[in-house]
Amino acid sequence: MTSFEQSAPFATRRPVGWGVPAVLFALAAVGWWWSARMAADMTPSGSTAMDGMAGMSHEALGLGAFVVAWLAMMTAMMFPAIAPVVKLYGRAAAAGRVAPLPFFVAGYIAVWTAMGLPAYFAWRALMDPIAEARPWAGRLAGVVLVGAAVWQLTPLKSVCLRHCRSPMSLFLRSGADVARPVGALRMGVTHGLFCLGCCWALMAVLVALGTMNIAWMAALALLILIEKNAAAGERVAVVGAALFAACGALLLLRPETLTTLT
Repeated sequence: MTSFEQSAPFATRRPVGWGVPAVLFALAAVGWWWSARMAADMTPSGSTAMDGMAGMSHEALGLGAFVVAWLAMMTAMMFPAIAPVVKLYGRAAAAGRVAPLPFFVAGYIAVWTAMGLPAYFAWRALMDPIAEARPWAGRLAGVVLVGAAVWQLTPLKSVCLRHCRSPMSLFLRSGADVARPVGALRMGVTHGLFCLGCCWALMAVLVALGTMNIAWMAALALLILIEKNAAAGERVAVVGAALFAACGALLLLRPETLTTLT
């Protein structure tokens, strides 16, 4: 019998605590606040968002500062969606069946933090072209949106999404290994990779349309939350594909509309 199977009676004997989800949502709130502050810093008073982004070209964030900003964005966007999974792990941790929860969460965070490196170089390359609404930047964003639409419909996306919606199989396969910190860390990384499989194309959309775009952050975060937790989540993923395809086609035909979308 695995650690999670052993912890199931414990989960049914006591009410589910809201401590872990509350902490995750609090961290997400901090992430949204920090992301909004970074976006505001890029837009001086009296300037448009595009003017502000252009002004940042000569004083762009360094790698370290960008990774901090990226982690804040990922915390804001992903933590609400993974609250049920973390709460499930937290039940077993509270019963003493598995390693403490921070090890699992740290593994998950490590995956998304690592994605900050390619995102940084993409952001540096696209920052000025997006701010200046260059036609090729609009077409590139269109290609990325169409690619995201296609990915939403692939079997691999479905596999990753189904895991994220019902991750118990991964927990059961972990067995006694998850009782050790390194095992919990490894399981967090594994779950993070499945989550990355679900959402990497959405993050590519965010980068292609301007990394600090709060409106797109909110829209994509809502899509991720519904995909992973709502009963109709897999159908919502298909609706998202249609919307991405429509926006992508618009940008391919009229790249100047990039200024409207960003």
